[in-house]
Amino acid sequence: MLFVVIPDGNLARLLGVVLAVLAGVVGARAAGGVASSRFAGYDVAEVAVEGPITRDGGGGGFPPRPGGSSADDIVEQIERADEDQSAQALLLKLNTPGGQVVPSDDIRIAAERFDGPTVAYATDTCASGGYWIASGCDTIYARDGSIVGSIGVIGSRVNAAEAADKLGLEYERLTAGKYKDAGNSLKGMSEDEREYLQGLIDGYYDEFVDRVTDGRDLSDEQVRDTEAKVYLGEEAAAIGLVDELGTKRDVKDRLAGDLGVEEVTVEEFAPERNLMERVRGGSQAVAYALGAGVASAFTSDDGGSVEGVEFKLR
Repeated sequence: MLFVVIPDGNLARLLGVVLAVLAGVVGARAAGGVASSRFAGYDVAEVAVEGPITRDGGGGGFPPRPGGSSADDIVEQIERADEDQSAQALLLKLNTPGGQVVPSDDIRIAAERFDGPTVAYATDTCASGGYWIASGCDTIYARDGSIVGSIGVIGSRVNAAEAADKLGLEYERLTAGKYKDAGNSLKGMSEDEREYLQGLIDGYYDEFVDRVTDGRDLSDEQVRDTEAKVYLGEEAAAIGLVDELGTKRDVKDRLAGDLGVEEVTVEEFAPERNLMERVRGGSQAVAYALGAGVASAFTSDDGGSVEGVEFKLR
């Protein structure tokens, strides 16, 4: 604790002391930041992508699922690592079934912009949106038992029209634009609407294929021939979805070779969260644990949506 004695009635001196203390604190923090950056004991930044990929990290569904990956947070971590002079390489650890299209692409773009070698390391699952991200890295590693691939897009809707009829519910359409309510669950879907929505899904799929062919040494035909299937690590490596199989130790050895050093030290980058955010996250985890078993039949992965239709990379 710091105690300061101020002469009675001298407001100017009081203000001067306060400003001096504030300047000292700011200066100390700035000096600490410079020192930690200049003398950091690491040369590889590790950023994790875990759980469903969404814009804000919310799992969606009922009850809301915690533990998803916030694309904005991950992009911020990658950019912070790129600005860190000590972080000469990026290790992107992936354990995700996929998620929303644009957030996945945001993470991929951030990884592509990193100034240095980038390695994607698939642990348990690197599917769909996860592979969308991984294909933008220089190298992809996986384990023998990793699940990799699922280069595809799904669109889904709940058809509650018949149930609504039985309950005596009637859908009244008040829209401006022919396809504004295409996919609404309280009405049947016309062939025109089905064709329209399928066109959106096909567009997402073409974009996914383009991302993979751009990032990997694969042809358009090779990517489409995977038919959105998932593969275990060994088979994924055999068809070119993965470069190498190995553990994190092997990944670190690869990065050491890329950087021309005997051994690398990895620093885990994480989003900066205040106390209230941590408490809120813990509360959500408890609520999910209590309700997940009962409500699991009603959960769904988040994705892009058009009036009741969910588009997901999975």
